[in-house]
Amino acid sequence: MCGILGGIGKFDRHVFEKSLHRLSHRGPDGYGLWEDPDSNVMFGHRRLSILDLSDFGKQPMTDGELTIIFNGEIYNYKELKKVLEANGHHFRSNCDTEVILKAYKEWGHRCLERFNGMWAFAIWDSKQKTLFMARDRFGVKPLFYAYTRQGFIFGSEMKALAPLLDEVAMSKDFAWCQRNIYEYENSSKSLLKHICRFPAGHYAYLKPDNTTIKLQRYWDTLQHIGTVKESYKEQVERFRELFFDSCKIRMRSDVKIGTALSGGLDSSSVAAAMHYLGTNGFVDHEQTDWQNAFVATFTGTELDEKEYAEMVVKSLGLKGHFYEIDATKGIDTLSNYLWYFEELFLTSPIPMVEIYKAIKANGVSVSLDGHGADELLAGYGTTIFNAVKDAPFNIPGINEIATTYKQLRGTDRSNFKVVVDGFAGRKNMLKFYLSKFLKFNEENDYLVKELGYFNAALYKEFHFYILPTLLRNYDRYSMTAGVEVRMPFMDYRLVTYCFSLPWQSKLRNGFTKAILRDAIQPVLSVKVVRRKLKTGFGTPFTDWFLGPWKEFINDTINSGAFRNSSVIDATDVKRKADQFYTEPNPTFEAGHALWSELMPFFWETAFYKKLER
Repeated sequence: MCGILGGIGKFDRHVFEKSLHRLSHRGPDGYGLWEDPDSNVMFGHRRLSILDLSDFGKQPMTDGELTIIFNGEIYNYKELKKVLEANGHHFRSNCDTEVILKAYKEWGHRCLERFNGMWAFAIWDSKQKTLFMARDRFGVKPLFYAYTRQGFIFGSEMKALAPLLDEVAMSKDFAWCQRNIYEYENSSKSLLKHICRFPAGHYAYLKPDNTTIKLQRYWDTLQHIGTVKESYKEQVERFRELFFDSCKIRMRSDVKIGTALSGGLDSSSVAAAMHYLGTNGFVDHEQTDWQNAFVATFTGTELDEKEYAEMVVKSLGLKGHFYEIDATKGIDTLSNYLWYFEELFLTSPIPMVEIYKAIKANGVSVSLDGHGADELLAGYGTTIFNAVKDAPFNIPGINEIATTYKQLRGTDRSNFKVVVDGFAGRKNMLKFYLSKFLKFNEENDYLVKELGYFNAALYKEFHFYILPTLLRNYDRYSMTAGVEVRMPFMDYRLVTYCFSLPWQSKLRNGFTKAILRDAIQPVLSVKVVRRKLKTGFGTPFTDWFLGPWKEFINDTINSGAFRNSSVIDATDVKRKADQFYTEPNPTFEAGHALWSELMPFFWETAFYKKLER
């Protein structure tokens, strides 16, 4: 896990080095610079040492005519190394970077299909005078690029590209991104003019004289959907097998590993799998210090899950580290953290960065976390009613779906009324059922045709909306602290298996994520397995705004910088802030709504205005 920066063109070396060092938080363990002066190619790398801590693992790494800079991890590098050695390749290092180089030599761009991991990398072929770039299947690792008068540049973060741009200016898409907070990550749009996002699941070849980059897609989850066993018991066994192996290969590390634990089902399942693998001798790497669990606490707020986290720590015999998130300290760190975060979002980065900083302070550089399970298995509950459309005349199934939703949301209504609400009214429900009875209005959504209504809705959350944004956010949160986050639920084998499952395997006996609960129950406390309340990891804004942040917010909305901001309507936002403070008992949601109004201004002052310095 690192930071990368590259360019093809006539870039000033001093400016390039300055740009590279803006990624020092991503790679605090060293840096390297490489040039091919004949082709005006320059590669820079900031290293976070995880595998092969020796100099043999340093980057940029050259092997014959190929030179690579790589950010990420290839978890199945051991298996690939054996195949490549059998094919006659010889290795100097014990790291996955060299495996990528040999795999590219052996298979070209088809090597991407063999990798199990997360990556953004570039390979320069000095013989063919060609740049090859690629990003992992689901976009876990970031990659930006831009064309300038001096040439083509690319890198891990926008802030590193900024000094190499012809001008630093706000993108014409800024307002759109602000309105579509969960959608812009999956687009080519960025918040800065001229910078584009390299899409997930794509690669590209580039010659020095090319004026446009030609993107090629190599991964489409839909093309890998398969058939599953009809028996739910066999489905559970297969899910457990895939999940445990996903955790196993993600425990490969030459440094201490741990987990960011919330006490919810997803992170607790990862911790339980690590415990099972570690205590039963299934970890195939020398690293044995894996029992570290780190918990962020918010005493007295709706976001506090300490009780459940303590239960998991105790039942699994983990080393529990509990950290109270200090709201007062957050005022001082906000600007710095937003500089590293560099994007817009609905919550602050403070709690998340703080827990990863605590992880790093304890000598842990790798954290296995539970991201992705909600979008695979309907954890949010927002997609539940789509299952009714998949079983429109299955009355027991419809009651199951309605009951699950009511228990998840704490709704006290009849099943019929809940289903009506799920269709957004009787009229829409009647229209849907008439179309089924009369067999007209054929569905034109290609995802629904392939997956059904329920899995199609999850597919969109996973690939297009919520998850890409969360993956981006957690990359920034963790790398601000120099910590690598690995996500077992993002293993492509598990992803394709989950999208092959019917809705009945995910919504069952009144629970969402049914197959995960049943797969992990043998190794995790039943109180956690059967816990239905979902608590998101975020910032308790209402508590903070009414307490330690009150003076800070008032000073902000009355400042000259706020009044002169170019990214907000200062008068309107101030009115909304004043209204928040005049409410007798502002809700939890009211605090988040106010943050969403203030966030663009904080981004402007903490990130945008610092780029030109």
